[in-house]
Amino acid sequence: MNNRRRVTGVVTSNKMTKTVVVEVKRVFRHPLYRKVVHSSKRFKAHDEIGCQVGDQVELVESKPLSRTKRWVVESIVKREVRTADTGVADLKAEE
Repeated sequence: MNNRRRVTGVVTSNKMTKTVVVEVKRVFRHPLYRKVVHSSKRFKAHDEIGCQVGDQVELVESKPLSRTKRWVVESIVKREVRTADTGVADLKAEE
């Protein structure tokens, strides 16, 4: 097994060609004040699989693929449940 970093996050954007934006959330306790801190970071990752917004994916570190891409989508951990009816048409019909 290699020693590349792996992180898990949620896809927030897939509007670019073969690139997705993944938000990785981290919860930790502050070392001095002992308060729970929530932090998040967004990574651009190369996507050959075809991820959709809301999917939970695992990223693996790679060589620089472009100016901002240093991660590759390794696998989809959990797919977002998509329904055929989004509810937007219902809201417009009521107005």
